[in-house]
Amino acid sequence: MAGTSKSEGRTGLLNGLAAYGMWGLVPLFWPLLKPAGATEILAHRMVWSLAFVAAALLVVRRWAWAGELLRQPRRLGLVVIAAAVITVNWGVYIWAVNSGHVVEASLGYFINPLVTIAMGVLILKERLRPVQWAAVGVGFAAVLVLTIGYGRPPWISLTLAFSFAVYGLVKKKVNLGGVESLAAETAVQFLPALAYLVWLSTHGDLTFATEGGGHAALLASTGIVTAIPLVCFGAAAIRVPLSTLGLLQYLAPAFQFLLGVLYFGEAMPPERWAGFALVWLALVLLTGDALRTSRRAARALGSETARLTGRPSASGPNASGAPGASGPGASAASAASAASRAPNVADVTGVGDAPAPEARVSPLAKP
Repeated sequence: MAGTSKSEGRTGLLNGLAAYGMWGLVPLFWPLLKPAGATEILAHRMVWSLAFVAAALLVVRRWAWAGELLRQPRRLGLVVIAAAVITVNWGVYIWAVNSGHVVEASLGYFINPLVTIAMGVLILKERLRPVQWAAVGVGFAAVLVLTIGYGRPPWISLTLAFSFAVYGLVKKKVNLGGVESLAAETAVQFLPALAYLVWLSTHGDLTFATEGGGHAALLASTGIVTAIPLVCFGAAAIRVPLSTLGLLQYLAPAFQFLLGVLYFGEAMPPERWAGFALVWLALVLLTGDALRTSRRAARALGSETARLTGRPSASGPNASGAPGASGPGASAASAASAASRAPNVADVTGVGDAPAPEARVSPLAKP
């Protein structure tokens, strides 16, 4: 049993590395699609993504969710909103990469957790702990420094971060699995995208039909590039703790940043390094606070379980060296209170240990 568990964990970790690795390396793919413009690439991505996921769902015969969704107008409306928001996210990302702004695009996914926290306070009226406030403050300072460095607000980063934060919030309310969600969203996108491609064709501007078979195959593969990392993410999410996924999610923007600096040769003057350093400091504060809160909640729940079952707790006085801190005498109310605080962080950063990955950890870089 332990061997099976280790094997599952190893499989999950490899899938997580594959998912975030592919999302991190995707800036290498979009330039291959030139001379197609960003809008044509985006339209192809919508059309071929639906074709790919629809075929996959037909193979596994997993369509019951579609009927349920169609009978719920509110959820269907949220899917339309999610599709609109992710369209903005995808389009800006593709344009940014193919226009030489890979580093600024990576910044958007670095600051996404901070933006999500800010939205939680402003929209959901969530209460933050002091360290979270500090992280948001440092993130705000980073944006100011980068605004001075770029000579303008880093609008690409902010658009990517805010659009993905809204997307994550809407997806959480829709509560569909990753592949099903992608199918529903691309179904909404399909007809406008197809109409745009037909319009391009009638004007003689559709590169799909004029640049050879290799170019057409690359454009068609945008569906695979979109769906395969998501499938790997789904396989990882059910096999590894959310704390692991929460740390893995930073691989994608880290790879993108390195590609921007080392491969694409984008400039990084001192003020941009300073801005990025502040962002990374904010993420260290946020992630450390999330891990501490998650462990504290786990200890409190373990102690309460031990009190109710009469079994010794690994988080009791002997284990922690702090008698009375979270031992068998902990009340049910304190355990529930600690548990209720942890998901707030997990929702924002993807760090935590609760077994509901699809609801809490959205793929960071579905770029």
